Amino acid sequence: MQQRFIVLGGGTAGWMAANLLAKQCGDRVSVQVIESPDIGIIGVGEGSTPSLKRFFEILDIPESAWMPACQATYKVSIRFEGWSPESGRAAYSHPFISQPDTFTERAFHVNCRTRRMGLDVNTQPEDFLLNGLLAKQGKAAITPEHFPFRMEYGYHFNSGLLGEFLAEHAKQLGVVRTQARVVKVEQDDSGDIAALIDEQGIRYEADFFIDCTGFSAMLIEKTLNVGFDSFASNLFNDSAVVLPSARAEAPPVETLSKALSSGWMWRIPLTERFGNGYVYSSRYISAEQAEAELRRELGMENDPTEARHVSMRVGQRQRHWANNCLALGLSQGFIEPLEATALHLVQVAILEFIHLYEEGGFGPARRDQYNGFVRERFERVRDYIVAHYKLNTRGDSQYWVDNRNNDKLSPTLDKLLMAWFKREDVGAEIQRLGIGDHFNNTSWHCLLAGYSAFPPLAGNQPGRGDLYIEQDVEKFLSGCSLNFPLQRDVLARF
Repeated sequence: MQQRFIVLGGGTAGWMAANLLAKQCGDRVSVQVIESPDIGIIGVGEGSTPSLKRFFEILDIPESAWMPACQATYKVSIRFEGWSPESGRAAYSHPFISQPDTFTERAFHVNCRTRRMGLDVNTQPEDFLLNGLLAKQGKAAITPEHFPFRMEYGYHFNSGLLGEFLAEHAKQLGVVRTQARVVKVEQDDSGDIAALIDEQGIRYEADFFIDCTGFSAMLIEKTLNVGFDSFASNLFNDSAVVLPSARAEAPPVETLSKALSSGWMWRIPLTERFGNGYVYSSRYISAEQAEAELRRELGMENDPTEARHVSMRVGQRQRHWANNCLALGLSQGFIEPLEATALHLVQVAILEFIHLYEEGGFGPARRDQYNGFVRERFERVRDYIVAHYKLNTRGDSQYWVDNRNNDKLSPTLDKLLMAWFKREDVGAEIQRLGIGDHFNNTSWHCLLAGYSAFPPLAGNQPGRGDLYIEQDVEKFLSGCSLNFPLQRDVLARF
């Protein structure tokens, strides 16, 4: 029998779910998205991980179709400024890891181990990974036909425009789009959701419901009473202020993440403007102070452009799948977008749900398996983000001091950091802990080396052992980079 799905709430998460369900399951499902006409999409500049490229590949949507419609640019790296100034490293980049890096990753790992022993060698992450060099050159990671390796990259895009683009595409796949204000939820005797009722009294029945109603969590929380586990004890930020600024003639191919007094700001290049925002903790700075600080950073103190303020609830659902309801997007949880993981988690969650559903429907065994899988993903992303704050070396505000002194770390993160500082094999520890699915060995090396989390240099230096020099990594990557076009040339073709 055809299974009926209703997605309550659109936005990027809702329309990603609708598209994937319709594409992957075909005629076995019917999908309806119900959106409230009152709720607009903020449309901030947003960044992605390389998983979004695979999302569009699944849907058979070429970049030339969706990127111009969503003001999108390419993203090969994230640049972190000011997170560890006392270490002597003002900034570092975390490039996306691609197949050509197979030839240089080991040199990076060995150099990090050598530096942990006190020797003076190059440990700058972007010097060892091809996307790091492409970011410096303003090049897109688009491979010519003769290039034999797969490149990984993400995107910057206008999230409001992307949601609308996906809505239009979903309709082509047979998804029904309904504008309605749902005011009541009916449950059957088992506690499952039976139907949604709008203010006109129209009843919408389905076999399964997906809650994409944002932080309000109308179905998963208000109806099914599923609790929420807060991450506030080790992720202090709970607010953001968002402000667009003028476009650049040649937008960069990396996101900027810059540490400020009580949090950090993003700067995301779109084709028509920059998307900027300041993620901060309201315990340390007021909304007015945060907006003033962001405007100073952007040189927009006297600019009349209105800023938008949002509150954030950081954490995750105790169960992401309860009864016949799946929570996605902000209704399932939120981790600040420091590593652009928001849409990645949505995509991973819905694809895992489709996989389990196709294996065996809606049984409780698979529900438990699913909840364990998604909770683990959220926890591992949380650990990676927490490490950014724990390792900071700023002393200019109490916010940064409190983050550095915070000892509320998960056992997993504690063991990993201990392995690093004890000069043990971090890759082996990641494998032992079973945490490499989201952030792998090289990603952790980018973070730890990027912060220059090393002991003081030894007094006697042998003057050798730097594999960056001895293996001429710079020459290898420079040769590879000749195959890639400037981003502005690729966007011009669109």
